[in-house]
Amino acid sequence: MSTLTRHRWPALLVFALVVALVAVTGGLAASNAGAVYARLDLPAWAPPQWLFGPVWTVLYALIAISGWLVWQTRGLDSSFTPYVVQLVLNALWTPLFFGAGLYGAAFVDIVLLWVAIVVTIVMFLRRHRVAGWLLVPYLLWVTFAAALNLAIWTAN
Repeated sequence: MSTLTRHRWPALLVFALVVALVAVTGGLAASNAGAVYARLDLPAWAPPQWLFGPVWTVLYALIAISGWLVWQTRGLDSSFTPYVVQLVLNALWTPLFFGAGLYGAAFVDIVLLWVAIVVTIVMFLRRHRVAGWLLVPYLLWVTFAAALNLAIWTAN
């Protein structure tokens, strides 16, 4: 039995915990996010505040599973560099946007996040097709979130 096979399920837990840490970082920085979001001048197409939690819960699960699938196939290889970068950028966005009210800096962060997700998808597709495709909903949501961030930045 290989080391990867022997540590398969504990590794999934590690991936889930790392991604949960990113979510908690955002959650701590966004303790007043509902109030901040309600005060913003939002575009007509902005989603209701309650939608963000369920969407991010699903996306974080997909991010963890995606990383775990690639790890099972290749171990920790170079494809994890953009994976880690996107996690860091993801963790930084909420404190920038909701914590500090730096909408322009948050927009720069989310654009870099978008690039890191694209690079991660490309690298993951080469290693495990399903893992790459699991990140596509994340890319689509971040694309939408970037447009929303830009609209909020210009209106506020």
